[in-house]
Amino acid sequence: MSSANAGRGGGGARPFRKQTATFSTDPPSIAPSSNNSADSAYFRRMSRGDSSDMDAASEVSSVVNVGYTVVMPPTPDNQPMMGTMHNLHINKAEQQMVTNSIFTGGFNNMTVSHVLDKMTDGPAGSGDRSGGPGRSCSMPGCDGNAILNERGEEMYPCECNFRICRDCYADAMKAAGRCPGCKELYKPVDEDRDPYMPVGGNKNSAIAAGLSLPAPEPRMDRRLSIVKSKKHSQQLLMRNQNHGSHEDSGLAQFDHAHWLYETKGTYGYGSAVWPKESESYEAGFDMVAGASLPDFKDRARRPLSRKTKIPAGILSPYRLLAVVRFVVLGMFLAWRVSHPNTDAMWLWGMSIICEIWFAFSWILDQLPKLSPINRAADLTVLKEKFEQATPDNPSGRSDLPGIDVFVSTADPEKEPPLVTANTILSILATEYPVEKLACYLSDDGGALLTFEALAEAASFARLWIPFCRKHDIEPRNPESYFNLKGDPTKNKVRQDFVKDRRRVKREYDEFKVRINSLPDSIRRRSDAYNAHEEVKARRNQMESGLDPNEPLKVVKATWMADGTHWPGTWLTPSAEHSKGDHAGIIQVMLAPPSYDPAFGSPDEENLIDTSEVDIRLPMLVYVSREKRPGYDHNKKAGAMNALVRSSAIMSNGPFILNLDCDHYIYNSMAFREGICFMMDRGGENICYVQFPQRFEGIDPNDRYANHNTVFFDGNMRALDGLQGPMYVGTGCMFRRVALYAFDPPRFKEHGGFCSILCCCCCRSSSRRRRKQVHSNTKKMELDSASMMEEDDDDQEMQLVPKKYGASTAFLMSIPKAEFQGRPLADHPGVKFGRPPGALTAPREHLEPSTIAEAISVISCWYEDKTEWGGSVGWIYGSVTEDVVTGYRMHNRGWRSVYCVTKRDAFRGTAPINLTDRLQQVLRWATGSVEIFFSRNNGLLAGSRMKVLQRVAYLNVGIYPFTSIFLMVYCFLPALSLFTDQFIVQTLDVFFLIYLLVITITLCLLAVLEVKWAGITLEEWWRNEQFWVIGGTSAHIAAVLQGLLKVIAGIDISFTLTSKAATEGEDDEFAELYDIKWTSLMIPPLTIMMVNMIAIAVAAARTVYATNPSWSKLLGGLFFSLWVLMHLYPFAKGLMGRRGRTPTIIWVWSGLIAITISLLWVAISNPQAQFSSGFSL
Repeated sequence: MSSANAGRGGGGARPFRKQTATFSTDPPSIAPSSNNSADSAYFRRMSRGDSSDMDAASEVSSVVNVGYTVVMPPTPDNQPMMGTMHNLHINKAEQQMVTNSIFTGGFNNMTVSHVLDKMTDGPAGSGDRSGGPGRSCSMPGCDGNAILNERGEEMYPCECNFRICRDCYADAMKAAGRCPGCKELYKPVDEDRDPYMPVGGNKNSAIAAGLSLPAPEPRMDRRLSIVKSKKHSQQLLMRNQNHGSHEDSGLAQFDHAHWLYETKGTYGYGSAVWPKESESYEAGFDMVAGASLPDFKDRARRPLSRKTKIPAGILSPYRLLAVVRFVVLGMFLAWRVSHPNTDAMWLWGMSIICEIWFAFSWILDQLPKLSPINRAADLTVLKEKFEQATPDNPSGRSDLPGIDVFVSTADPEKEPPLVTANTILSILATEYPVEKLACYLSDDGGALLTFEALAEAASFARLWIPFCRKHDIEPRNPESYFNLKGDPTKNKVRQDFVKDRRRVKREYDEFKVRINSLPDSIRRRSDAYNAHEEVKARRNQMESGLDPNEPLKVVKATWMADGTHWPGTWLTPSAEHSKGDHAGIIQVMLAPPSYDPAFGSPDEENLIDTSEVDIRLPMLVYVSREKRPGYDHNKKAGAMNALVRSSAIMSNGPFILNLDCDHYIYNSMAFREGICFMMDRGGENICYVQFPQRFEGIDPNDRYANHNTVFFDGNMRALDGLQGPMYVGTGCMFRRVALYAFDPPRFKEHGGFCSILCCCCCRSSSRRRRKQVHSNTKKMELDSASMMEEDDDDQEMQLVPKKYGASTAFLMSIPKAEFQGRPLADHPGVKFGRPPGALTAPREHLEPSTIAEAISVISCWYEDKTEWGGSVGWIYGSVTEDVVTGYRMHNRGWRSVYCVTKRDAFRGTAPINLTDRLQQVLRWATGSVEIFFSRNNGLLAGSRMKVLQRVAYLNVGIYPFTSIFLMVYCFLPALSLFTDQFIVQTLDVFFLIYLLVITITLCLLAVLEVKWAGITLEEWWRNEQFWVIGGTSAHIAAVLQGLLKVIAGIDISFTLTSKAATEGEDDEFAELYDIKWTSLMIPPLTIMMVNMIAIAVAAARTVYATNPSWSKLLGGLFFSLWVLMHLYPFAKGLMGRRGRTPTIIWVWSGLIAITISLLWVAISNPQAQFSSGFSL
């Protein structure tokens, strides 16, 4: 990528402002630096006073540093003259620049990097990169680079010092094992060292003198050449198949795997010397003397996950009861229709309509629950396959794919920075290869408070993460860990645990103090700098002879710690520095770690002894996308898509895990369990792995069903038996290429009431779609270079930039991510796999030009005229973008998996306050209404989605409309009591039998569902109660808002769920008793008052009546009590703490009671109905 293109965001055409600070015209001068070699990079000073054209500066570098001495990285047009021995120093210099600079840019702005003098960053990890540019191979016709060691020095397998590349060396060893130069057998240069050890004695270095297989190429473009890898995969599959056929025929087949691993003594791997019985096998096998050789074929056959069905003793009665209840409901509705109440047809008609809808709603909810399953991952097999020595991975390095973790936040006032910092620390401390993990924080508010809190978290991580690794800490959220009740020394074997814990606890307390004091610190700092700027402006005014009484216009800026303006949102908003108008920001807080483990030291300065602990930290990046007026930024979905693009350029992990800022890692092995499903056979067809949401800080009684276990343990587990669970917004691991709107490698057409019509009309187009899937998969297997080639005959490939945007770097990352996300092709059953050992080489270094490209893809203009938000990435146009995004993937034929771990994978917080809970439910219901009126309705799903899966998505869009009928049905008992009528003419025996059977089957279904879902009856009952509370409040409001948006075009706005910390409160659940009045409380409050008044009126009328109608009273009383029992948590919430009910509740209750009483007196005169002395 040229420098000019890099400055313009990967070739995208957009205007530029003229640069006022340019490079000097003097020859490049060398600036002293302690972190950079003088011979490895250019250092140039930029002056604020100089002025020249932007293009002149872009010829040197795409990243401009204003007012600081920085390293200018070499570009294709500007290569410094230096030898290959300084490559490592160049990488260190670039990494130093990357970690110490904040990059900003955006629409109509050039990309600028600003060096932060007071940033505390991690060590710039520079992984060993052998095989860099050097002298060419001496073989005739070969232009490859000679073998280099980790220091960039040439390696000679033969003592004649004949230069040879890796491929030619492998061919020579396979042919005769002779050196092409001296024609002698290869032998080590130094007779005293192990001939099979590489130069330098590092077992994990590139090539060894006697190793017959070449090491993987460290260059990403060569290592991820999908065409070459596919050929290797096919050869491996053919070898396994031929081996199996020979065994069946009784012929002896030479086993290459056993040949390579038969011996392991002082001479490494080979077949020359058999091991002695006293010797033990190493290389990760842990075999004792006399044990059998490792069988790699058996290892390949072992699955990474297993699926267990629900016991038939539970599931069969459950299905039978569902069928029985369905039949009884049909018979009951038929009886109700055929037996109208002629005395109150209006009451009978309303009840019949409501009951028919309730039956329809129950069927939609029940059908997807008929095939629940359980899944479990095998972490032992994962470790054996991906992190132990195999014939294709002799070094035993981790072959796991990379994971990019996204954390989103928007407002530091509602989402406390301390909560976000603890979430980040738990992610960085997870048990996953450090070099394959990257964490991105999306700050959609662009707040300096979040930025500095993340910097503090990065600094504290240098102590917290080694402590977690050393003592196997769980959970790895500092706040949650130090608040655990019980003995902290349980199961701890190290003698220095108590001392280390005490020191880390003291440091964490200081860390919390710094985080909590950041708002005041930023405000005081900004006030001081602004006062200084005002004094300077006043002095300039006096020196220029202007009127001193004229008011000064000094901008109230927000200042960073190094005395420069914060490029994001200011405390006092101004132009280009407000929440909806600021530049894009990227800051690498922790650079990518080195490839090899780095151990600490026992020095007292480190607080704890880390001499036996890997102290490397994963990559950590702060991202705040650009926002400008006039652009629709699409809230959380837009922020997620910006992270998808920027992470693809910077780390390009084939899997993405997104978390809310208040959801932290509770199980450090959760990432590995999710990867087990992705890397298992058939995992290439899985688009995402959804983890259940678990919450803490909920009151013991779970008054408002905050745990939502019926949905997460019941409905989601049942959907896993179909096409997979829905995406619920957080705790989800995505396959990156599934977000790019690619079709799965394999899919199946499913029949149904919708697909029948589609198949009858579009049978030929269905065939074309099936062929198109294969062609798309084939195109996705091309390498990066071929993907960017223009072919006049291939119109689809020409439309790729229009689909994904104009960033060349992003387009080149797509085939790499697809290849790295494939399962291992270690078994004939894996049809779309990658060869083992393909991901063991170190990743490329993060360069400033790469970050400049990442800045361009988070610009507000980048998504213009692309399919981002339409079919690519998170889908726009809905409040519940999570459900829509998952629906689109399932509609393309992808499958999803529900991963329920023994120890909760993630834990978060949920609003326990009644008002906040209702606002949260309102948001979800509003999104469901939008889904119903959009093309994402389950009725419009394609033929690749299973029928019951469509029913589940249809229920998602329909369930809020049940609130209309629920509202009417909750008033029917009161109307029945007021009018002395009932929904049936008389309490017939058939009516009572039907009612009894329906109630019993419902209870039995609940008991069995509790059994296979693993929940309690109390949780089921709480869910039923809040279903009525939400249906009579938030759901009805969501329907009204949705209809207004569809009919009148009025946009919907919702309140962000508050996640305020409760630290310092005397009561842990003090928030539960807070009463925040909202209009959503009026409908359920009215229902309660109406039913209570109706019960009192009907009881008094029946008691004092000459001919009392007890049957009608009992019927109405039963249903009224049913309504009040469901609304009991709502009534208890209105009482507040210790019965301290707010005044507004009493006012509304009195008004409702008086109004209902007057209406009843006006409509029905009680004097004409009573003959006794009773009167009102």
